[in-house]
Amino acid sequence: MFEGTFWTIGFLNGRQNRQTMSDDESEDVGEKEELEDDMAMLEAKVAELEKELQYSQAETANARQRGLRDRAEAIRFGAAGLASRIIPAIDSLEKAIANENSDNEAIADGVKMTLDSLKRALESEGVTILETTGKVFDPTQMEAIATVPVQDGQESGEVVEEIESGYMLHDRVLRPAKVIVTSE
Repeated sequence: MFEGTFWTIGFLNGRQNRQTMSDDESEDVGEKEELEDDMAMLEAKVAELEKELQYSQAETANARQRGLRDRAEAIRFGAAGLASRIIPAIDSLEKAIANENSDNEAIADGVKMTLDSLKRALESEGVTILETTGKVFDPTQMEAIATVPVQDGQESGEVVEEIESGYMLHDRVLRPAKVIVTSE
């Protein structure tokens, strides 16, 4: 597209040789300069966008690392709330055991207080005890370990005795209740 030399400066035998341009060549030079200016502007814009892309990628990587670190900390220290509520119950048990002069009634009272404290700690975390006795057997929340014949006033499939309590965390079964169920 652009042929020839616009301004040729050469040194032949120590002298400067200059060649002038025609009008057509002058228009081509103007177009070329305009294209070069546009190209320089576009190259600067590309460099700026590449820099912004690198910054965004670095920020995304940092956010990902921060998220992984926060998740690991949440997993690591997630039980801190529960532990801080259970520790006083442990203290109560240790005091009950350490009291050599106590009678059986005092120890029983200490154990009851500790049990209540543990239940409150679990409830504050969303853990609830399943109510089973007198209810219809629910295999999603209960495990039947034995059956007994239906008595007067009972229905088949009714829970008559709870052997071991079941627990729920919000709407998820942590441990099914072990129960005895009536059967025909």
